[in-house]
Amino acid sequence: MSRLVLFNKPYGVLSQFTPEGRWRALAEFIPLKDVYVAGRLDADSEGLLLLTDDGRLQAQIAEPKHKLEKTYWAQVEGIPDEAALDRLRAGIRLSDFTARPAWVRQIDEPAGLWPRDPPIRYRAAIPTCWLEIRIGEGKNRQVRRMGAAIGYPVLRLVRAAIGTLSVAGLGLGEWRQIEGDIRTLRGT
Repeated sequence: MSRLVLFNKPYGVLSQFTPEGRWRALAEFIPLKDVYVAGRLDADSEGLLLLTDDGRLQAQIAEPKHKLEKTYWAQVEGIPDEAALDRLRAGIRLSDFTARPAWVRQIDEPAGLWPRDPPIRYRAAIPTCWLEIRIGEGKNRQVRRMGAAIGYPVLRLVRAAIGTLSVAGLGLGEWRQIEGDIRTLRGT
């Protein structure tokens, strides 16, 4: 069995062990050696990041061809109607590729969600809402680009789950280690 590390990545932390510029690094939180990120999260995104000591498992988690479902909570500016969400459900053309159809629904703010530091901008005249979005890809800034493509910019993005593994039970900046393989992530 491979080592899998589940990490609840805060805003402002890179998906690497070396800091750059104003961004902090994983080494500040995870004191383990010989584990590598399996699928990145941008510094301005939060939530579940997986690391492993197994290169094959790393590829199975990160590469879109394996279609491992990723669940995101996205706080968007405005309140999209069903027609806008249907564009995501159908698959949407972005500048360099067409995103596969997404599973998407409007949700209440997720229970137990930690405050973001710094908080997102607040504008009294413009409402926001939360969407749950599930995709099998995970290309560079894909969820943010999908929101922009339908006219609802993503203000805050939290990856809640990868396959069957979720951020539930992990405080912000916390990690835990388990043993597993791709079946662990697929629930088989």
